[in-house]
Amino acid sequence: MIESCKTIDLPRINDPRGNLTFVEAGRHIPFDIRRVYYLYDVPGGAERGGHAHKALHQLIIAMSGSFDIHLDDGRAKKTVHMNRSYYGLYICPMIWRELDNFSSGAVCMVLASNYYDEFDYYRDYGEFVADAQRIGK
Repeated sequence: MIESCKTIDLPRINDPRGNLTFVEAGRHIPFDIRRVYYLYDVPGGAERGGHAHKALHQLIIAMSGSFDIHLDDGRAKKTVHMNRSYYGLYICPMIWRELDNFSSGAVCMVLASNYYDEFDYYRDYGEFVADAQRIGK
């Protein structure tokens, strides 16, 4: 399942006046966008995430600065360093994620496939791993 999490190269229009990147639902990402949120002013040494989603799809973009995303599907793990605003990391459902190593001034934007729903979250890692391994059989 972790192999489904991929970095997506987003379109870039280079211009001497400033560059432009855009994201179109269903064209650049495999879901419709229902919610957008962003993390900023993250204190040095702080971690974000620490959860998984049962059904939510996300695209995470480093709008400014950099940070690391640690992915875990209950069997395999990988870390992706985000530092370009024209790359997005697609995260499918059933992936535990933790974000850390935020640079000063980092802004992390998340495009989500659905509205906030607390029932879609796994907040207990043990419960997530048990379900992920059961589903993956």
